Parts: sequence; structure tokens; C-alpha cells
Amino acid sequence: MGSSDRLFNRQRTVHEILGGGLVGILLVTLAVWLVFEKSGYTLLSLVSSVLLLLLVILFLWAKSAELLNRPPPPLPDLCLSGEVVNEIAGFIHSRINALLSTSKDIALGKDTRMFFRVAAYLCVLSVVGGFTDFLTLGYTSLLVILTIPALYEKYEDDIDRYILKGCRELQHLCVKFDAEYLGRVRKWVFDFEKQKLS
Repeated sequence: MGSSDRLFNRQRTVHEILGGGLVGILLVTLAVWLVFEKSGYTLLSLVSSVLLLLLVILFLWAKSAELLNRPPPPLPDLCLSGEVVNEIAGFIHSRINALLSTSKDIALGKDTRMFFRVAAYLCVLSVVGGFTDFLTLGYTSLLVILTIPALYEKYEDDIDRYILKGCRELQHLCVKFDAEYLGRVRKWVFDFEKQKLS
């Protein structure tokens, strides 16, 4: 292949070298996190400030265009059709009803397994929330979601081997714990019940 038109004779674009769209998402989320974390803005204050700035710019543009006999700012006609609104409402309605039905089943004790799952998730969220704020948690979660699958895909064989080895060792420890300690407890409870009945 001949010489390349690109700097350092590279064959791929910088976008491809940096990982394509994933790097862009990571950089944007890093920038958003830094803006919120370091500037002291909250999401609501930032959104309202940006909307206020946009509104002032459009208002001044429209007024100056009116005075100078120029066209007003090109704003699209934003309108939602009735079908789209009905689809969104139906989707939200079904999801909220499913959530309420599941919540009722949990509260009435009909789904014990779901109760323990929800309780575990809420405990984990409570502990994690005690260490960090929502914005940092969201950024860290996005970072993990975007990097872990790529790392797993790259080192899939090694990761699978170590996870299977760890699972076998954990299973061996559980069997040993069950045989040594839980077996003694069962025997002690059985002997205690036997003595109580005698």
C-alpha cells in the first residue's frame, strides 16, 4: 500500500483509533460530570440557565430581525401527534400498573423471592448512596457499562477460566462449610429436640 494522506501515515481515522462512538460518549459524560462536580451546578439550575440563555438569544434575534426587516429565527414547528401521545401514555400506564401490582404482591407477602431481591437492591443502593452522590454514581455506572463489556470481549477466555475456577473453589468451600459446621448445628438441634421429647 502506498503512502497515506494522514499524519504519521496512519491507516485509520482518529475517530476509529479512539474507539469510535464509545469514546465520544465517555468524553461527553466526563465533561458533564466535571461541570456538575466542580462548578457547583445542579441539573435543575444548569438546565434552567441554558434554557434562559436560549430564550433570551431567540427573543433578541426575533426582535432585532423585526426591526431590521430580516427573517425571524428558523424554528421548527414542534407538535406531537395524538398517536404518539397515546402510545407513550399507554406504555407508561402499563409499566406503572406492573410496578404497582408487583409492589402490592411484595407488600402482602405473596412474592417472597422478589421481596428479598428488592430489599437487597435497596440496601446496596443505600450503602453506595452513602459513599457518593447521584451524579458521580451515574457517571461511574456509565463508565462501567461502556468499559466492562469491551474488556470482557478482549479477555473473554482468561476471564471465563478464572470465574469458573473461582466458582468451583466457592462451591467446594460451601460443601466443606455445610459438612463441617451446618452438619454439627443440625446434629445439635436434632439432639436437643430428641432430649426435649424424652
